[in-house]
Amino acid sequence: MTNFGYTLMTEQSGPRELVGYAADAERRGFDFEVSSDHYSPWLSAQGHAPYAWSVLGAVSQVTERVELMTYVTCPILRYHPAVVAQKAATLQVLSGGRFTLGLGSGENLNEHVVGQGWPALDARQEMFAEAVEIISELHTGDLITYDGEYFRVDSARIWDVPDDGVPLGLAVSGEKSVQRFAPLGHHLIAVEPQADLVSGWGEARRGAGVEEPSRAIGQIPISWDPDADRAVERAHEQFRWFAGGWGVNADLPTTAGFAAATQFVRPDDVASSIPCGPDLDAVVEAVKPYWEAGFTDIALVQIGDEAQQRFLDEAAEPLLEKLRAAAP
Repeated sequence: MTNFGYTLMTEQSGPRELVGYAADAERRGFDFEVSSDHYSPWLSAQGHAPYAWSVLGAVSQVTERVELMTYVTCPILRYHPAVVAQKAATLQVLSGGRFTLGLGSGENLNEHVVGQGWPALDARQEMFAEAVEIISELHTGDLITYDGEYFRVDSARIWDVPDDGVPLGLAVSGEKSVQRFAPLGHHLIAVEPQADLVSGWGEARRGAGVEEPSRAIGQIPISWDPDADRAVERAHEQFRWFAGGWGVNADLPTTAGFAAATQFVRPDDVASSIPCGPDLDAVVEAVKPYWEAGFTDIALVQIGDEAQQRFLDEAAEPLLEKLRAAAP
């Protein structure tokens, strides 16, 4: 069965609110919850960026059933991979084995803050591969020394390591990244419903002799609101950055840059790519391409803090019922 998740969008809500939403989302019946991991929002109108790992630690204690995940953490600049390995292991223990570490090669918006510049794409991919190797090795609980081109780990060991380690979800966007990273992780993460990514991921894993099952985890924004006009207005105000695509979004460094890059994006442009308003069937139709492409897990992003609680109280349960009735 397809699993449906709820997104803890750290760019649009404060930490206390996020923890409350997480508890309510579990009560409403979501299967899993993912958290973004940002140092900055994309647009200043969003207005938030709490530390995702503190939020998830709290969420692990107010939930009992839902799986938890970062969507996604970048382990190449702002965080050293050895530190990411420790954080993930601790959260896996706190959550009782409900955590998956979602990893990606990052965005300039968040990573430039540590003053080390923003590497070119090929270098980021090389750094990401080394980081994944380090994290995987540390999650064995063994004493590790690693001397790579980009990272060094000196006699490190995770002392509180979960018995079964931490599953890794790796964000990919094309054939080259699929071939490179499918054998290194456990699950696929992607933000577009491309069937070739899912099939290519499976083929690459089988080609590397990896037989264990793998999930494909996607995400889609929605702007539910009883007032369709307000839903479009809010989506345009807070999510017009989405129109740029990740090829652009990964390289912009500041909220001012995103504001400038999206100044000509119209509300109608946003409404044509994001379901807006009270129509739950329209949301189902927007989500449908993901399961048709082979995605097993799909997380919803309800845009804006303003309507978040009302979405959970009024729309979440009937929406989940419709999604489960339609999905395989």
